[in-house]
Amino acid sequence: MDPSVLRDDMVDSLEHESKGCLESESLSVAMRAVPRHEFLADEQAAYADRPFEQFGTRVLAPSTVARLLEPLAAEPEDSVLVVGAGVGYTAAVLAEIVGSEHVQAIDINRRIVYAARERLSQAGYEAVLVDCRDGAVGFAEYAPYDKILLEAAAVRPPQPLLEQLTADGQLVMPLGTQQQSIAVVEPDGSATQLGGCAFEPMLVDGEQAGTLERNRMHREDREFARRHAERRRGWELDWIDWDGS
Repeated sequence: MDPSVLRDDMVDSLEHESKGCLESESLSVAMRAVPRHEFLADEQAAYADRPFEQFGTRVLAPSTVARLLEPLAAEPEDSVLVVGAGVGYTAAVLAEIVGSEHVQAIDINRRIVYAARERLSQAGYEAVLVDCRDGAVGFAEYAPYDKILLEAAAVRPPQPLLEQLTADGQLVMPLGTQQQSIAVVEPDGSATQLGGCAFEPMLVDGEQAGTLERNRMHREDREFARRHAERRRGWELDWIDWDGS
């Protein structure tokens, strides 16, 4: 079937009252324009409203994309940062609204960055900038941003992202751990929580998909060192200054 017909059917279902997750005309037009099948390995299932796993990352379902982008409320020529580029589909939808040259996207996984660049180029959005960065520190070189979208859950808004917003900018993100909700966060950190959601937690450096071991926190390093010291026995006890260790 013609992909454009499948896209129209997909968007029509998102606008239907049974889902009611897509209301704005600009987002509707953008999602009807972006060739979602260019971003997924399975062309036949690309327009189904379900998530996919690809390159070790989750490709959001179309309804989830709509639930994130509706409150983001991007407008033409807004400067936008996507944290958690994934395969690039969300960045492409935003590029349709604000213009490709106004969209920056980052991901902590280099393999995913390469995949996103390739797919965005194939789909006609080669002007979207995708770089390998730790999402928790943002992309200060292109700040300030009118809108920032974080596609991973965090217990609180990362301060560097808030600092990279314009004075009237907004951050949209999944807020929480076990209990999450989509939140619209102002530059001062105040948040308006919307409906519930379930996202993977934000990765930090060393926790990328495909790595064998994550980086330990400094607190864990100290705890491991203390346990190791206390396991020592015998002659070592004579010269170790336990009070100063």
